[in-house]
Amino acid sequence: MKAHIKKTIVMARSLKKGPYVDAKLLKKIEGKRAQTTELIKTWARRSQISPEMVGFKFGVYNGKTHIEVLVNEDMVGHRLGEFSPTKKFTRHGGKMQKEMEAKAKESEIAAAQAAKAAADAAGAKKAAAPAK
Repeated sequence: MKAHIKKTIVMARSLKKGPYVDAKLLKKIEGKRAQTTELIKTWARRSQISPEMVGFKFGVYNGKTHIEVLVNEDMVGHRLGEFSPTKKFTRHGGKMQKEMEAKAKESEIAAAQAAKAAADAAGAKKAAAPAK
């Protein structure tokens, strides 16, 4: 028997039409410099990221707040909404997961205290050393 392989077909936008970039969004970034511009708020999650948008910070609306997205070259061709999740992830696991996280937190606190003690000891040695 042949194994049945299910292929998913993704319908892409027609090449004839070109990528969809919201006109208002392009108008907002037109003539501005990427590094000096502050956050640009947008509700256009469906808009594709074009090369002109690289370096800009967008506040992409997720249904509740605007999530800051700094556009880089790897994001070109993707949609703005891909980088602004609409659902909050609440972790997996139950009692066992909580115990593991508590142990990790305790070890992190202990490491921080040890580092602080070492820094204090080094500071005390410097103060005790006579000045030449």
